[in-house]
Amino acid sequence: MSIIITIVVGFIVGLIARAIMPGNQSMGLIMTTILGIVGSLVASYGGAALGLYAQGTPAGWIASVVGAIIVLFIYGLVTKK
Repeated sequence: MSIIITIVVGFIVGLIARAIMPGNQSMGLIMTTILGIVGSLVASYGGAALGLYAQGTPAGWIASVVGAIIVLFIYGLVTKK
């Protein structure tokens, strides 16, 4: 059941990040979900490295969206033509 919740939360976080980030990100539903999940992981591990979160503690919604925006920015730099 936790995998389904992770997918749904990742999708919502990915949608929010794509709505906030300016530009045209042509991603499908699966890439948006992966963006949200990876953004949440970046926020969790980055927050733990900075001492904001305890080790193994999940990041909050805002941190997950910020992490997804960072991942989306890096994705835009990598795929830029």
